[in-house]
Amino acid sequence: MPYNRPRNKSPIPGVAWDSRLKEMNETWKGAIACLGVAMFFMMTIGIIYWQVVDQPNKNWILRGSASGLIWERKAHSIILQTLNDEKNLLEINVGNFQDIEVPFVKNLCGLNKTEFCYTWDTTANLKISLESSHSSNTECYSIKWTPQHCQVKLKDCFSMSNISWYGGASVSTQHWPLNNINMESQPFLISKLTKNPTGYGSVLERYFLGSTGVTIMIASDIPLSLSVERNKHFCFESILGPETAFLQYTVCVSANITSAHQEVGSQLSEQRQRLPDTDILRLPVWKYHGTEESAAKMERALRSFFNKLQRHHLGEGLIMLNESSTALLCNMDHTRLPVMRRRFHTLRHVMDRSLLKSLKLSITLSPYANIISESFQISLQEGKEQFWLSRHSESGGYSAPLLTKWKGQFSVQLNVTSQAAVLWYMDQVRLLKQRVGAEYVVLEGGEGNLFMEQAIQPPVELKGDKYICILALMAATLGNSSIMSASTRSSHLPLFVQMNPLQSDWSYAGLKGIIPSVLHYSLLGYNFLIPDAIGGTLSNKFLTDEELYIRWLQILTFLPVMSFSTPPWVCCNNWVLNLTRHYINKHLNFVVPLIIKYSKEWLSSGYPVFRPVWWLSPTESVSFTIDDEFLIGDEVLVAPITEQGQNQRDIFLPREGQKWMDTSSGQVFDGGTFIRNYSVSLLDVPVFVRTS
Repeated sequence: MPYNRPRNKSPIPGVAWDSRLKEMNETWKGAIACLGVAMFFMMTIGIIYWQVVDQPNKNWILRGSASGLIWERKAHSIILQTLNDEKNLLEINVGNFQDIEVPFVKNLCGLNKTEFCYTWDTTANLKISLESSHSSNTECYSIKWTPQHCQVKLKDCFSMSNISWYGGASVSTQHWPLNNINMESQPFLISKLTKNPTGYGSVLERYFLGSTGVTIMIASDIPLSLSVERNKHFCFESILGPETAFLQYTVCVSANITSAHQEVGSQLSEQRQRLPDTDILRLPVWKYHGTEESAAKMERALRSFFNKLQRHHLGEGLIMLNESSTALLCNMDHTRLPVMRRRFHTLRHVMDRSLLKSLKLSITLSPYANIISESFQISLQEGKEQFWLSRHSESGGYSAPLLTKWKGQFSVQLNVTSQAAVLWYMDQVRLLKQRVGAEYVVLEGGEGNLFMEQAIQPPVELKGDKYICILALMAATLGNSSIMSASTRSSHLPLFVQMNPLQSDWSYAGLKGIIPSVLHYSLLGYNFLIPDAIGGTLSNKFLTDEELYIRWLQILTFLPVMSFSTPPWVCCNNWVLNLTRHYINKHLNFVVPLIIKYSKEWLSSGYPVFRPVWWLSPTESVSFTIDDEFLIGDEVLVAPITEQGQNQRDIFLPREGQKWMDTSSGQVFDGGTFIRNYSVSLLDVPVFVRTS
């Protein structure tokens, strides 16, 4: 049995020891609690300070392989930046939430490294996706804003600081780049410039190109407004309506501006591109503005005009009739639209084809019908109200055609969504073309949106700019000899497009706006354009300024079509008439073969025929604002005089290491340099060709 030794009692009373231990524990507990409260308070202050004061202004929200997006909290901006050298390529100011402090945006898409999501409470959701690249040299980010409720207006603005922008829409006072224009916020649609001279003009695409190598492509079916504030920014803004107003676009970045357009902009149309009738390139276009009172008198006037062209040895040309002259020639009493088939039983008795058989004619038609015209009245009698854009009654019992004004007269507009109406209309157009013997047809009047103009919700098939897109498809069914007065999303179709009408002066609304317009049209894929006639068409008078006539003539020599409104024998002395012959021959023998050559390249690659100088010098910042020179392909540089009274100018020759030869003097110059104060007489236009 083990031995159990008794324990000695502790000399310290147990009760007294326990009491002191409890007292010390309570004291320490209080101290620790106070310390904890103080530490919590300090941590709270620290977090608030970090969030409001000490937090970095920027945080990365998405990274690609060569670029990434940063949220800049003070400016409420998204910044596109390169990863290797942290160079800012694009700044997007988020205009939706100026009053909301967002110190730090956190990705709510989880661990997905190719997407970024964030929600502004009660306002909007943002989703950015890193898309699969067009090529190894391009990265793209899809940006989509979704409002939390239907009254939220979304707005993103793109900075013009240290970046030049191109693309978008043509305007009546064209500049290159678009940094130099001002446009109030308005629907991003082609307008009728005769009604809205401050609107967007005849060629429009939802594509913008920046000099830092960035592109912006706006989703095609989203209604939006666009505004431009000179040298500050341009802004997209959603349009409120009964449906959710999204804002969606894609931003891509490439090595430089040229490669950006080659990778993205050159592929604006996903459909196969087709060439229009290139025979018109060889024909000077003479705009006829006769005011005769009968078809017979007009036929004799046309014959007289043609004889003058022959007598002055100005070659074979195309005489372009406006809509009024077309109506008169066809004995249509200004109906604005080809009349019903039975009307043509009397047509052959009115016209004497022997007077017109040797003329090359272009007729002009529109999808409008005067409300007193026979075509409109017959359609009502036959119960074909659906042939015209109409507003349906609330009961659905009837449709009332929408009235509008076309060239000063109350009219109705063809319903291009009605197959029966389209077939009827195109049948009449073909019959007219055949009867008159016209080689080309101009379709004008597709601009604007009649429903939006009258504050009526348009049907789905006619939202936005869909009317003019359908009209372009209709024109293409006539073959490759059609001309449109305006166009969008139709660069792949075999059509010519008329440039905006110009003033008879030296401003950007006149002569100085020609080259910016050509560069704009060609950049968007519309290489086959008909420039406004020499001297402009917004004036009702013939041009009498010889210098303006000559400088205008020299520019148009190097464009697809030479278009005349004022005949040279009316404007000027005989020596100007001789000069006109010289430039018509130069256009035929030198320019037309170049355009055809680079048209084939456009078919295969989508590259523009007419190119800005930065196309060959994409890293030279000086090239981004040159608006009075242009390239035909990569081998010819044209640098005309665009200032009144000038006989010298500075010329930039692109691409360092390249040699350029003046075709007049034979002098050879280095590329990548400026030629200062280069002498140019009134009779000449500087043209340089690339040498090996």
